[in-house]
Amino acid sequence: MINQSLSLPNNEEITTAPNGHRLLSLGRHMTILIEKQAIIRNVWLLILLAIACVATLGIGTMPISPKEVIAVLFGHGNAMSQFIVQDLRLPRLLAALFTGAAFSLAGCLMQTMARNRLATPGIIGIDNAAMAFAVSSVVGMGISLAPSVMALAGAATATALAFGLAGGSGTRGYRFIVAGIGIGAIAGAVTQLLLSQVSIDVANSAYPWTVGSLSARDPMMVSILGIGLVICLVACLLFASQFALMPFSDQVIMGLGANIKYIRIVALILCITLTGLAVAVAGPVGLIALIGPEIARVLARYRGIPLISSALAGALVMILADLFGRTVLSPIELPVGIVTAVIGGPYLIWILVRRTSRTSL
Repeated sequence: MINQSLSLPNNEEITTAPNGHRLLSLGRHMTILIEKQAIIRNVWLLILLAIACVATLGIGTMPISPKEVIAVLFGHGNAMSQFIVQDLRLPRLLAALFTGAAFSLAGCLMQTMARNRLATPGIIGIDNAAMAFAVSSVVGMGISLAPSVMALAGAATATALAFGLAGGSGTRGYRFIVAGIGIGAIAGAVTQLLLSQVSIDVANSAYPWTVGSLSARDPMMVSILGIGLVICLVACLLFASQFALMPFSDQVIMGLGANIKYIRIVALILCITLTGLAVAVAGPVGLIALIGPEIARVLARYRGIPLISSALAGALVMILADLFGRTVLSPIELPVGIVTAVIGGPYLIWILVRRTSRTSL
């Protein structure tokens, strides 16, 4: 629930909190500064997320009332409702929840590092590279756990290549973004080449990774993503005060006594882990990383780095997009990647043509 925390050593005398904040004492050696508005904002996002979860569990070919959905979640209800909710819709909901939060949190970290709202894992090419590696494992090795491992390897490879091609600019400037776009284009072409060289049955099994889909996801991959997401969220809370320095210039950060290289390495590791695991589950639904953080920033009134709010907003957008794709043309199902592309594409164009001070962080 904490949007941003500040840890202070025990030997510093802190008796009052700044306006709009509260001090939380964790024993004798740690004090955390909590923003009140962040708590309120995240509570509202959690409420909306809970409503969306109940709705997506109840809406479908066989509708189930919210009361019945809640009863089934607590182990009650008739056998048919339990089968529909627990066996058919709940695994898909968990996949949407985890992937949306992971993509959005990774996008918020990447945008903060690059100080640019366009610098998401999808734009940088991390999504496509992770997809290419995951698809290669499906068409080549056929091992159930291989896609998640290969997706992580692809995300790391794309990041390393983007850094190398960007030269001295690192994660700063448009050279990093342009290099990432080129890497993403190459990775997308490699994916299409791989799919063109295999049988139609094998290509169909790998197809969900090319468009972004939450249908019939591997429960083990979803569980791995859930564990990885929790670990990354905890790490974000622990490093929140350091991440809050990233929007400043390198000179200011070093003047405050922080190690900027160390902070960026930690943030990049989290981005790679979140993106790789999310792509291994759902494929490249990259525009969630653009939409989720922006919603969080609007709610936060562009103050600070809304890490937890970004994760909650991304999960909410992914769940609603999947619900829309599953029901709007029922019984035909639209993959969630197509739905988010229809929503996020115009928004990306709007960011590119909009000329305000908020076009970069």
